[in-house]
Amino acid sequence: MPDRRTRVSRLIDEARQDLAYSPRPRIGYGQARTSRPVLPIVAVLVVVVLTATVVVVLRLPDDSPVTSLRRPVARQTLQGALQEVPQNTATPPAAVLPTPAPTPPAPVAPLTTIRKPHLFVVTNKPLGAAVVSKVNRLSGVKAVERADAAEVVLDGKRVQTLGVNPSTFRAFTPKPTARSDRLWRNVSAGELVVSFVLGNDGGMSLGKTVSTSRTSLRVGAYATMGMGAIDAVVSQQTARSLGFPQDNALVVSAPGADSAELRRKLLRVLPKGSQVATINPVFTAPRRTVWSAGAFLTVPQIRTVLTAAVSKLGRPYVWGAEGPDTFDCSGLVQWAYAQAGIRVPRVTHQQFVSGPRIELSQAQPGDLLFWRNDPTNPAYVSHVAIYWGDGKMLHAPRTGDVVKIVPISTRNFAGAVRISPQVAAQVR
Repeated sequence: MPDRRTRVSRLIDEARQDLAYSPRPRIGYGQARTSRPVLPIVAVLVVVVLTATVVVVLRLPDDSPVTSLRRPVARQTLQGALQEVPQNTATPPAAVLPTPAPTPPAPVAPLTTIRKPHLFVVTNKPLGAAVVSKVNRLSGVKAVERADAAEVVLDGKRVQTLGVNPSTFRAFTPKPTARSDRLWRNVSAGELVVSFVLGNDGGMSLGKTVSTSRTSLRVGAYATMGMGAIDAVVSQQTARSLGFPQDNALVVSAPGADSAELRRKLLRVLPKGSQVATINPVFTAPRRTVWSAGAFLTVPQIRTVLTAAVSKLGRPYVWGAEGPDTFDCSGLVQWAYAQAGIRVPRVTHQQFVSGPRIELSQAQPGDLLFWRNDPTNPAYVSHVAIYWGDGKMLHAPRTGDVVKIVPISTRNFAGAVRISPQVAAQVR
């Protein structure tokens, strides 16, 4: 594509004459699943933990509106290898998978308190009572909730999923969600709650019955997971019937503790190999407001990013895909930057905090643009594109579409970010 390469070079040379500027960054801390035709497994769990909401309900099974909640925007990520559970080698045809008989709504304890979650822990071993006791005794920790965490193949997609106790986990969700007895009874009765991104962009529609090797699950509600790439929630009983490891995750509420310091303390008392990330970080804001040109990509690096991205025009969007032949929105960004030797985090919310915010009018080719398109939570950053120049952007839109260059839309626009390799490398 010599014409495209020439255009890339021209746009970069014209737009990137001077990278030094002084924006005032907003402070915040911020999907990777490649579809495989395999049975449900416990695999590499990518837990991307972001501020605020854990579960935000869009609709319950009767399709009636429930609520729309606001979530602060910030995300961090962690990756840990989890124990793999042996599975059968053949999957029965989807048409004959056993569908459980309807289960009456199970009793769920009434809500008595709301606890804001701050840190998330995942490991490849059960976290027993002794470990939980040590965590509880750490200064600043107010409450700890155990959960089962795994990656499971649902409807052909590898989905990071939490198995929870609806009676107690509800306390760690936003107030309107926590108060929804009907939601938690339905989870307890065996229904599956999926994120809006997975449901809408990934094609896992509300009310759909999705298959696993052992049973079928009904998508009972859309939800936004405040724990990053956790895109589904089921009851612990359902999780364990699917082969999840037991009690290998913790949600920690520590409203008065510095999150970075508490994370270091947690790693000292947790089993070796444990991963810890923040949900609602309590940090001291950095003082730096002036960034030098050296804090950002060089012109050759930007040219490489744009050339790599434009080479994928026409490639299909696949939820959770990271390339090289299919992509989702943040997967395309991560892949393109990697071609220039720049590590950017995998998830949209992480990318949103991988450099200073800039005005859209300041955007230059290679900067990232973000949108809040999730109606279950208008503050949730759910889409990213690469600024191409001349009022256009390059992105992977959604299921059924392809990588393309289109005019920028300002509807639900969340902001523009200039990637700083140093900052991006620290987002975990």
